[in-house]
Amino acid sequence: MSKEVIVIGLLAVAGFLVGGVYSTYRTAKALAMILGLLAVVAVGGAVVWMAS
Repeated sequence: MSKEVIVIGLLAVAGFLVGGVYSTYRTAKALAMILGLLAVVAVGGAVVWMAS
């Protein structure tokens, strides 16, 4: 699997997680914070993967 496919996949996962943050923020703020943290980790992983 090429490097770009993995980076795009991680960014797609981060996008879904950000959508989850947007949809759950009003009702479950703790869950929204966890999803936001996971989105940041996914974006960070994509950046590190692309840089290596």
